[in-house]
Amino acid sequence: MTGTGQKPIRVLIIDDSAFNRQTIKRMLEKSPAIEVAGVAVDGYDGMKKVMKLKPDVITLDLEMPRVDGFTLLRWLMEENPMPVIIVSSHGEKSTVFKALELGAVDFIVKPTKSASKELEAIEGDLLRKVLSITSLNMDKLRKNISWVGYKDAVMPKSYERFEDKDIKIVTMGASTGGPAALQVVLSMLPGNFPSPILISQHMPYGFTRQFASRMNKVSALTVKEAEHGEAVEAGKALICPGGHHIMLNRTKGETVVTIKDSTEDDIYIPSIDLMMKSAAEIFGPKTIGVVLTGMGSDGKAGMKEIKRRGGFTIAESEESAVIFGMPHEVISAGAADMIASLQQIPAEILKRFKGQE
Repeated sequence: MTGTGQKPIRVLIIDDSAFNRQTIKRMLEKSPAIEVAGVAVDGYDGMKKVMKLKPDVITLDLEMPRVDGFTLLRWLMEENPMPVIIVSSHGEKSTVFKALELGAVDFIVKPTKSASKELEAIEGDLLRKVLSITSLNMDKLRKNISWVGYKDAVMPKSYERFEDKDIKIVTMGASTGGPAALQVVLSMLPGNFPSPILISQHMPYGFTRQFASRMNKVSALTVKEAEHGEAVEAGKALICPGGHHIMLNRTKGETVVTIKDSTEDDIYIPSIDLMMKSAAEIFGPKTIGVVLTGMGSDGKAGMKEIKRRGGFTIAESEESAVIFGMPHEVISAGAADMIASLQQIPAEILKRFKGQE
């Protein structure tokens, strides 16, 4: 039992690197709320340990001998679904997103011996993600992933008729569970969507370009990683580069993107609050804010600012949110004009442009 009387979160570490196993174990053991149930040297060993130890959460390497991480993930989601956090290297960007599509809930970038500052940052990230598992709903995550699979087989709409031609901007923020949630929303918006979209998904540096590329394949919108100085355009969704913040600026009659470096003091990277406040300052009542699944309070202040300036705000409902933390914070602060399930959100956004408010 922990000091609060709750059972500790039991973690199984699966990694073929002894250094990584020891490093991750040492990090996790710093929290009294976490117990390392065991370690496994590859996927085959991991399968046996899962059945024997019955952990609450798994940290998983992908590239391993005998049975790799993908094979274990498929087996796990069929036989005994449980939260899995991928431990990856920067060179495994495409494989990370494949793992998320198979059912992993999140990922961290694999630590190295020499990068002591990186190691400290990873430790905090790892602990936060493991501790958030108690709020995570695996059934909702699997439902979103299966919905994404269904949408992949259907060509998204390229055209809809819009009554309201007045330019608006849509801002969306998400954290844990966000990649699948964003894919659901973006796949349901038409290619002639009459507004720019800005997205902040909590994700480390180096992964968002690959993420944007995958989103672009399942959406009729143009989805890409945002670039500094790039103009926002209708029908284009810009994803904030990992490890940075995205803001807007007016210059020479255009609204352009400003990419800002993060600092060691920043709690949430990218910051949903900074993005939303920046958009609300420029677009005022023409701003739409959407907060999806995630742990913490990022997005609450941004949604309050959008609402204060007369914009429209939507928080994902508990019914569909993989982790209800961020939407709950928005709702509790009175900053949500509407609470909607993930599958309802695209239709509610579209109503703002069709005179159906």
